[in-house]
Amino acid sequence: MKTALKTQLAALLLAANLNGAIAGEIALQDLSTLPAADVVILGETHDNGFHHMGQAAAIRVIKPKAVAFEMLSREQAAKVTPELLPDAKALEAALGWNATNWPDFALYYPVFAALEGAEVVGAARPKSQVRQAFKEGAAAVFGPEATRYGLDQPLPPAQLEVRSQEQFEAHCQAMPLGMMGGMVEAQRFRDAAFAAIVVEALATHGAPVVLIVGAGHARTDWAVPALLKQAEPDIKVLSLAFLEAPLEGDPPFDLWISTHAAEREDPCLVFK
Repeated sequence: MKTALKTQLAALLLAANLNGAIAGEIALQDLSTLPAADVVILGETHDNGFHHMGQAAAIRVIKPKAVAFEMLSREQAAKVTPELLPDAKALEAALGWNATNWPDFALYYPVFAALEGAEVVGAARPKSQVRQAFKEGAAAVFGPEATRYGLDQPLPPAQLEVRSQEQFEAHCQAMPLGMMGGMVEAQRFRDAAFAAIVVEALATHGAPVVLIVGAGHARTDWAVPALLKQAEPDIKVLSLAFLEAPLEGDPPFDLWISTHAAEREDPCLVFK
């Protein structure tokens, strides 16, 4: 009975209008009936192989015209060719992946292997710009289109407080809480940059476009989906996050899939 009820609920969610306030958990097998969207944002925990396998499965269903990666710069993305995609080691070397701070390329390779002709788009901005946003604010770095993505407006005090506290916890309370306003501005800059890259990819390659990002960037309340809807209200956006169990409350995504947590060392050790 519980399984049947869950299946019925999943079907209702997948048939729902994405512009409504519908959200819910689905299972991997439900990926075959994802609702149509111009943009699908696939959130992840970077070091969780279950999440990348799920993203690969979703890409095979969506069949996007382009896939934008948080992990790649424009220069790196330009090095991805159809000839390289079948060879994980050659692709890893071409991207210079080992010189980055991203987890083992073997975790990400299933996503690349699933591209099947989709254009690869680099969504990363230079670290120097992210650092500048921390110091000077997102709008100062983003440029003329800052208003389009709401960067010229201060965050509501309640949201700023929540986001600052989240950054404080994410950095293991190793940095003063007073510095977290800068971290929030850096995050706002990156969210807007990802949104702008998606808009560009839509104009260049057509829909659908997939964005591969950390789950925090896939939040519907204030991250990339919200900025896309502000900048381009007619774009139909679906946020699907892969999240580690156990989950607390109602996650801020259109849909989500719960997975096992990855085995990892205490992430706070790096701050010690």
